[in-house]
Amino acid sequence: MSIRFAAAQAVSSISTWGLKHVFRRPAANFPGKIALYVDPRLLANLRGKLTRGSIMVVGTNGKTTVTNLLADVLEGSGARVVCNRTGANLDSGVSTALLHAKEADWGVFESDELWLKKMTPQLKPTYVLLLNLFRDQLDRCGEIDRIQDSIVEALAASPETILVFNADDPLCATIAKRASELPGRERTRQIAFGVSESMGLAQNTVSDATMCQLCSSMFEYDFRQYGQLGAWHCPTCGFSRPSLDFAAQNVELGERELSFDIARPQPNAGESAPARPIRAAFSGAYMVYNLLAVGVAADLVGCGNDAIQAAIESFDPKNGRLQRYSVEGRSILLNLAKNPTGFNQNLKIIEKDASPKAVAFFINDKEADGRDISWLWDIDFEELSRQEGCVVFAGGIRGNDMQVRLKYAGIPSKVVKNTQEFLDELAKLPHEMNAYAIANYTALPSVKSALDAAEGEAGDPARADGRSSSSADDSSSIIAAAPEPARGAPRAVPQRSEDCLSTESPAQDRERTGSNERLNAVEPTETGESPARDQERTPIVIAHMFPDLLNLYGDGGNVRILSERLAWRGIPVQVKRVEYGESVDLGDVDLVFLGGGPDREQKLASAELMRMKDELAAYVKEDGPVLAICGGYQILGKTWLLGDEEVPGLDIVGIETRRPGTSADRLIDNIVLSSPLATHPVVGYENHAGRTYLAEGVKPFGAVVSSVGHGNNDADKADGALCRKVLGTYLHGPLLSKNPEIADWLLVAACERHARRTGESEPALARLDDAEELAANAFMADKAGAK
Repeated sequence: MSIRFAAAQAVSSISTWGLKHVFRRPAANFPGKIALYVDPRLLANLRGKLTRGSIMVVGTNGKTTVTNLLADVLEGSGARVVCNRTGANLDSGVSTALLHAKEADWGVFESDELWLKKMTPQLKPTYVLLLNLFRDQLDRCGEIDRIQDSIVEALAASPETILVFNADDPLCATIAKRASELPGRERTRQIAFGVSESMGLAQNTVSDATMCQLCSSMFEYDFRQYGQLGAWHCPTCGFSRPSLDFAAQNVELGERELSFDIARPQPNAGESAPARPIRAAFSGAYMVYNLLAVGVAADLVGCGNDAIQAAIESFDPKNGRLQRYSVEGRSILLNLAKNPTGFNQNLKIIEKDASPKAVAFFINDKEADGRDISWLWDIDFEELSRQEGCVVFAGGIRGNDMQVRLKYAGIPSKVVKNTQEFLDELAKLPHEMNAYAIANYTALPSVKSALDAAEGEAGDPARADGRSSSSADDSSSIIAAAPEPARGAPRAVPQRSEDCLSTESPAQDRERTGSNERLNAVEPTETGESPARDQERTPIVIAHMFPDLLNLYGDGGNVRILSERLAWRGIPVQVKRVEYGESVDLGDVDLVFLGGGPDREQKLASAELMRMKDELAAYVKEDGPVLAICGGYQILGKTWLLGDEEVPGLDIVGIETRRPGTSADRLIDNIVLSSPLATHPVVGYENHAGRTYLAEGVKPFGAVVSSVGHGNNDADKADGALCRKVLGTYLHGPLLSKNPEIADWLLVAACERHARRTGESEPALARLDDAEELAANAFMADKAGAK
């Protein structure tokens, strides 16, 4: 034993004792963290405690559930197990678990995707169990390519480690292919699992993998389960779902139960072994994959079906994942959802309950959650709007944003300050109504604590929110109150930017005054109460360009906001989704939207747009309105970025984008602007590597007035560009969700174009009640330190 290792163990023991007995806090991370400072080779020295080996569980969704269940199966089979059951999944958490453990047979460890490469060189796991990859915390983790690179690097550092992967996920299969080609891993076994048949699920709007990473062609599917999972293949290069070594068959999903069979190979024989039946008293397509992963890993380490089924039947982690409560006779299901895919699968569970119900969504934006919550707009809450008798609440630090998202899904909701207020509201509803509480990562503990107390299992019922009365934690004292809607207040008249096409010299300001004043021409209307439509009027046409490629950061939500704000006013609207390979006649379009996307997808979209360059330029010269976000904004300029390379853009707007360093050198933060297009602050979130510079005569969208945020580049303290009726910006959120004045500026321009191209009278835009949007705006302006 080295001196460093001995010292690390001693420091760990002291810190563990102090945390438990002095500070009364759990010792899940800190003892390992301080021990790693003393001995950076700590994990390698602790590996000897595991006599048979270890299993590292990695993936975006389901890690904690799979890790705990697998540990239960092993223990039920008589094995001694070390496990980081609380989900402390960095090297400090795994180190702490090993430091606290005696000699064991197996280690079963949950690992953060980006930290796997830090642990595998020392721990040398027997298996890495790769569950799935979805976009998650883009502000912290970046795009999925970065996570894939990190996992491949981890496998390269441990050549003997066997990769067990979800072959239904093309992102996981790509990792498997890359890993098989690494020096030293050519003969290392890889094991693929998946679901062999369609589960017959309705598909959601956004998928995290639409194209082949080998040849940049669009995937085709024999069937799709959810997200990008399914039986996929590339029609160009032939890359396809690998043959399944373990397959789920005969899947049945009920309201509160599921079942399937695991077909597995017979070792050293040409015939398959009898299928293993799996039964569970909970539901969800994602749980099929979780239980399949558990069954596969358990089979590989020699556990029998009885142990697997016994662990499933007794599984009750009480960690907020699919945890069911009974509060005053009412059933409440609590679950975690921290990204669009996880949220959409939770909505599927809620939809299976056909009875009237109450649902609460708690959303935080702490560091562990990701500060950017634009992903809420990638969730198909519209499915919930079809549920009759559903009462909905929004809570957490970003409860106002949650309420706005629900509003545009057609779901009225009430903001609650904390879980106790949600429970108080529940008490007013019929007892036969079931309830659901869905929370993201840091919101989950306080919701769970309150529900524990309410059920009488833990805590002080008088303090059922699990916090002291002076706390301003997840959602208490931080929800911005909705201001009174200023129905009679005049709207600012936005000034048009000078003519700033890169192919022309600046011209005189030609703004027709009064365009936004027409918002006051009709009496204000409550959201959802549409005046009678003009049956003869043709619809305003919005072209959503390449939503299958340019779909990052929830930016597609801007199109929903624009269309809903027209529909609420009784103005017909048509959204044309122009997907890859399709075309559109811009002569029949009144507003164009361009979002941002990953490099590979953005390159495809750019190639399509380049073929439309002349038509787009003519559309802009005719004062056709365009909203372009992030990558879409860059493409409109002279140059934009593809990885570390600057490539030609459309050269329609006088901007160019350059990079000061690498793609990791990003500008990421909340941001607030003062813009000539709005009387309120313009709030959003930026996450971009490119630095954009405006040509002479091009006006920015707005000046940065927050204490955080940069905008176009590191120096100018301004964001975006205004050119005729083109609005380009780096602001996500999506932009229009908390900035209704900007939405209406675009809609006025769209109505003007519609009148010009059709000869119909220009529709008047009645003022809307934007109380929810302005409450979210005010909260974020204050949070970002707007001056």
